[in-house]
Amino acid sequence: MEVLIELDDTRGAPLDDRGPPPVALSRRWRVALLLVVCTLLGGATAPARLLAQVGPPLPDRSTLLSAGPLLLVVDPGTDPPTVSAYDVAAPGRPARWRVAVPPAVGWSAEAAGDLLLITERDQVRRVTATTARSVRTGRPLWRRPERVYAAGDAAVGVSEVRSASEPGRRVEGEVHGVDPASGATRWSVRVPSTAVLRVLPGSVLLVQDDGLTRLLDARDGTVRGQGLLPPADYSPDNPQVIGGRLVLRHPVGGGVALTGYDLPTVAQRWRMPVERGELTLRPCEGLLCGQDERGRWALDAGSGALVWMWPAGARWRTVAGSRAGNGPLVLFGTAADGERNLIATAGRDGPRVRGVLPAGAADCRSAGARLVCREGIARVTVRPFPPP
Repeated sequence: MEVLIELDDTRGAPLDDRGPPPVALSRRWRVALLLVVCTLLGGATAPARLLAQVGPPLPDRSTLLSAGPLLLVVDPGTDPPTVSAYDVAAPGRPARWRVAVPPAVGWSAEAAGDLLLITERDQVRRVTATTARSVRTGRPLWRRPERVYAAGDAAVGVSEVRSASEPGRRVEGEVHGVDPASGATRWSVRVPSTAVLRVLPGSVLLVQDDGLTRLLDARDGTVRGQGLLPPADYSPDNPQVIGGRLVLRHPVGGGVALTGYDLPTVAQRWRMPVERGELTLRPCEGLLCGQDERGRWALDAGSGALVWMWPAGARWRTVAGSRAGNGPLVLFGTAADGERNLIATAGRDGPRVRGVLPAGAADCRSAGARLVCREGIARVTVRPFPPP
C-alpha cells in the first residue's frame, strides 16, 4: 500500500523575518501522518516488496553507473579497462556495446540526447579528463582534459577545486562553453578566485566568492542577468536553483535565513528564518526539499510557502541519482523491526513509501523511474517503481 500525505487547502503563506507561523494540522494531515508512522513501524499497511529484474554480472572491483537509458559497468580488471552498456529498461539483455577506456581510479557519467559524457578521476578524486561518446554505439567523439557537463543542447567545461565532489561544485580558472558535436571551445569566462557552479538547461549560474552572481547563456556565454548575493557559505548545496528561482542559505542578524531570488534578475522575492545547525537542501520535483534534525519539509521556491512536512523524514537517507533534480527524491530507510529496508519518494505530493527491498540490496541509485542496486557482490538488479 502506498501512503500519501495529502495537503489541506491551507498550505501556508510566505514566511517573513518574524519566523515561521505555527503549522495547524488538519484532520487529514493527522490521519496521513499516522498512516506513515504505522507503515514505518511495520504494521499491516506496509508496502509490498518491489519486483526485481536481474541485470548484468558485476566483475570484481567494478564500478556501476547509470546515465540516461544506460546502465554502465566499468571493469578496471581488464587491460585496458572496459565499459559495458546495458539497457536500464531491459537489464538482463546482452550489452548494447562494450568499449575500452583509459585507465583511471574513478568514473562518473551523464547522458544528454545521444551524447554520453564519461569523466575520469585519479586517486584523490581529481578530474583528469572527460570523454564524449555516442549513447548508441559507445564510439568516442572527442576528449577534453577537464570536467564537462551537459547543459541542454550545449556543454560546459570547468576546472574543479580539488576538494569538490558533489553537484554545485566549486570551480576555478576558466569556464568554457563546449560544442557538443566537436568538443571545441565556443567561449570562455574567467573566474577571479573560485565560484560555485550550477549547470542548468541552456544556461550556467556562477556565484563568486564575493557574491557576484551571473547567469550565462550556455551556447555563447552572454550574460542573461546578474546581481549581488549576501555573504554566505557558498558550498556544493548552497545556493539551490529550482525552475527560475534561486534560494540561498545565509547569515542574517544573529540567525540564519533562506532567501528566494528571481532569475535572471537576482531580485529578492521572499525570506524566512531557519534553525541553526545542519541543513541539507535539494530540488525535488519543482520544490525545495530540506532536511534538518527535526525532519524533512518542502517549500515553494517562488514564494517560500510551506508545502509539506514529514517529522519522520530525518531518519531516511537520500539515494544517489540524477543531479538534475527534476524528479522526486528517492529515500532509503529501515523499518522499526530492523528486518526490512524501505524505499520512499518525496516530491510535490509529499513523501510516499513505495516498496520493500531485501536485506542484501546495497549501493542503490535512482535511474529515472527505476531503482538500481547491487545484490550480494556480483549482480545488479533493477526495480521499477510502482505507478503513483
